[in-house]
Amino acid sequence: MTDDANVLGSYLRARREQVAPETVGLPKAGLRRVPGLRREEVAMLAGISADYYLRLEQGRDRHPSEQVLRSLARVLQLDAAATDYLLGLGAAPPPRRRRRPRREVVPEGTRTLLGTLPLPAFVEGRCFDVLAANRLAVALSPRLAPGGNRLRDLFLDPAEQALYGDWERAAAALVAGFRASVGTDVDDPRGIELVGELSLASELFRTLWARHDVVRWRSSPVVLHHPQVGELRLLREKLAITGVTGQLLVMYHAQPGTEHADKLALLSSYALPDGEPTRSASRADVTS
Repeated sequence: MTDDANVLGSYLRARREQVAPETVGLPKAGLRRVPGLRREEVAMLAGISADYYLRLEQGRDRHPSEQVLRSLARVLQLDAAATDYLLGLGAAPPPRRRRRPRREVVPEGTRTLLGTLPLPAFVEGRCFDVLAANRLAVALSPRLAPGGNRLRDLFLDPAEQALYGDWERAAAALVAGFRASVGTDVDDPRGIELVGELSLASELFRTLWARHDVVRWRSSPVVLHHPQVGELRLLREKLAITGVTGQLLVMYHAQPGTEHADKLALLSSYALPDGEPTRSASRADVTS
């Protein structure tokens, strides 16, 4: 999902450019022609030779030891999620060519569960495709119907952007979550297609993708500006679906007894009639 197959080198370069020299005890004085740390500074702080670090960034050595990777993670100030991602890149096999697409099919039991939940809920695939959704999810946002893609909609649809007070911040978090979701599976055809499309269509996506930020999914607060019920302060939960790989059940809920819980209940009156909502170009069972 990058311009070349050297994902480890691209990641190291992107992260060192974001480390301020003074945060690792180096003087900031003097002209610096590159942002962040120089290669030789990273090598010195990690206890490896500058030549070896250069080989890592250039892709001439793609499988350094865990000890070297952890030393680099320390210098680059990576958190636990980013460190795990770096370790995965160092252990990952080279990308395979002409990989056969895989199909994402939501288990029937999960589809049935969606229809019984009194909360907005949908199933998200590994590349953030909306694979299934209930009526309340679509009432929350029409883009949450099967056939949508959360990344594409947030970056390219002004109506989806309008739901967020700071949609660019939400977009940054979504891209970081996407990197965590696809992990080291850099030859996933669906991921390659999506990254290529958004890289051409959105300068912001290109900038965020080049940062190589990685954030694990977790429970998080969300503030939405709904066109019918106004401001909604919700919590978003993501639960792994057993029996399949990479699919998550995403649910929105509000603190009981608050005006936001009342507004969420009001959304049911705007929900579509019974039956699973769909988009015109459905990807309910996504090939990727």
